[in-house]
Amino acid sequence: MQEYPYIPKRALFEPDALDYPLGQKIYQILKELGVPITKTPSHNRVTGIPGKTPQEQYLESKNTMVVGIRRSKDFQTCKPSAHYQLPLNTSCSGKCEYCYLNTTLGKKPYLRVYVNIEEILERTQKYIDKNIPRITIFEGAATSDPLPTEPYTGNLAKTIEFFARQTYGRFRFVTKFTNVDSLLNLEHNGNTRFRFSLNSNYVINKFEHSTPPLDERITAAGKVSEADYPLGFIIGPIIVYDGWQREYQNLLHNLRTTLNPKAFPHLAFELITHRFTKKAKIQILEVFPQTELPMEEEERQFKYGQFGYGKYVYPKDTMEELKGFFQKKIGDFFPESEISYFI
Repeated sequence: MQEYPYIPKRALFEPDALDYPLGQKIYQILKELGVPITKTPSHNRVTGIPGKTPQEQYLESKNTMVVGIRRSKDFQTCKPSAHYQLPLNTSCSGKCEYCYLNTTLGKKPYLRVYVNIEEILERTQKYIDKNIPRITIFEGAATSDPLPTEPYTGNLAKTIEFFARQTYGRFRFVTKFTNVDSLLNLEHNGNTRFRFSLNSNYVINKFEHSTPPLDERITAAGKVSEADYPLGFIIGPIIVYDGWQREYQNLLHNLRTTLNPKAFPHLAFELITHRFTKKAKIQILEVFPQTELPMEEEERQFKYGQFGYGKYVYPKDTMEELKGFFQKKIGDFFPESEISYFI
């Protein structure tokens, strides 16, 4: 029997979404689950989500699924992890206090899924063909976590199988979720990098609401390592607190003892320290007024980002300490692995 890690309180359908077989399938699933269904003229302009305060609007949005058609033909660039974003869905059922999607998706980050997956993959093929003989890399989780809604859409499985047939295309995505079983027996030919977003128990328990605990994520990563996917891990946001060294070392130790050793030579780590913008801080405090995220500007260094806006990062000596710690510990536990970047 199919399990659904995420069941919305309400669903809204663009009228044209029901012209697609996938739209019909999702409609039937939601109906059988007893989810109230209404119409919306556009997945980009949804109204009627309840909530009087920013906090209520945020929480109700996270309980709202919108089923629509991805109409934009152009894919956004996606540096540093890939060449392009591959838009399978938008937003996430997790409620992480620090999440950058809290600012990029506005005050109502409702979940969107797209039913025209064949058209999206046709467009992907054109991007690949145009760039031959160079390999083109696509990121499937730039503005979302695709796993919570996968039982409804199957879009991730279709995409993995699409890239298995590609000579010049590669796919990657990252998740905090653990419903990986439907992806383990797919033909992937090593062309998809399956990544997990991990953090210490303290950070997950304190700031990553409605997400699986660390031990369940590591168990899921163990399953994926048995399925021969190239495997990767984002550790972030790395937060400094009393005992951070011990907890992050335990994370790496548990990973070492759980993964299939055949995955070790192909592991890649992406390390992201905690940072915030003024806009993000304002919005986080609106939604999580009691947050204990470390967001004191006077304890940070101000740095301009690649898109021209400024952000508050850890001071230089703290960054050097963090970088040295993770380089050493990852080197100790996974000497054959690669650190893709530390920021």
